[in-house]
Amino acid sequence: MSILKKTMLSVALTFVFVGSALAQDMTPEAKESYSLGASLGNYLSSQVFKQSELGAPVNMDLVVEGLMDALKNKSKLSEEEIVTSLNTRAEKLNQLHEAKVKEVKEKNRGESLAYLEKNKKKKGVKVLASGVQYEELKAGTGPSPKEEDVVTMVYVGKLVNGTPFTNAEGTPAEEKDVVMTLIPGFKEGLSQMKEGGKAVFVIPADKGYGENGAGPVPPESALIFEVTLKKVEKPGANKESNQAMPAGHPPMNGSRPKMAWPHS
Repeated sequence: MSILKKTMLSVALTFVFVGSALAQDMTPEAKESYSLGASLGNYLSSQVFKQSELGAPVNMDLVVEGLMDALKNKSKLSEEEIVTSLNTRAEKLNQLHEAKVKEVKEKNRGESLAYLEKNKKKKGVKVLASGVQYEELKAGTGPSPKEEDVVTMVYVGKLVNGTPFTNAEGTPAEEKDVVMTLIPGFKEGLSQMKEGGKAVFVIPADKGYGENGAGPVPPESALIFEVTLKKVEKPGANKESNQAMPAGHPPMNGSRPKMAWPHS
C-alpha cells in the first residue's frame, strides 16, 4: 500500500472514530438538528450530481456559502438577482435535458433499426405487415389466441443490446393476461402462435413503447421477446375467478405480477 493510500485511510478512519464519538455525545434534540442538516445536504448533493451529469457544473463552495448566508438571513444578491439566476439555470438545465433525451433517442433508434435490418435476414424469421419480426422455435398444436382470450405464457424480454427488462435477472416469467391488454407488437406476435408453441418476437419501437419508453425500457427501443404460449382460454372459462372481478373488467384468472410486461 502506498504512503498516499495509507494516509488517506488513516484520515478516513480518524473521521469515522471522531464522528462516532461526537454522535455518542449528542442529545436526542441535537441528533434531530444534525439529521435535518444531513438530510438537506444529501438532497443538495444529489441535485448537484444530477446537474453536473447533464453538463451544468456547480461551485459547491458558493452553494454552501449561499446556504449559510440564507440561514443567517443575509445575502450577497438581491431577491431579483436570485430569481433571475435560478430561472436562467432552469432554462439551461431544460435545454441540456432535451438535448440528452434527443441523443439517447437517436442512439436507441439507430441501434434498433440496425438490429431489425440484420435480424430479418436470419433464416426462419418472418416479417409481418406491421414490421414485427416473428421466428417460430416450436410449433403449437392448440388454438391461436384472439383479442378477448386469456393466455398463460412464459416469456422473457430484452433490449437489442441484450439488457433484460422484464426482470433484473433476465429469467423467464409466467403470466396470465387478456390479449387485448398487451402492447400492439406483442399481440400481433401472439396471433401467429398456437397453444403449446414457442417463438421469438422482435418488435419495432412504434409497436412497443414508442418514443417515450416505459419503466426500464428506454425511448425508441426495439424489443425482443421469447415466448412460450402454454394455454389459451376463452372469456368466462373460469367463472369463479371472473365473479371476483369488478363489473366490466375483462375476464382474468389468477393474479398479475407486481411488474407486468408487456402491457400497453
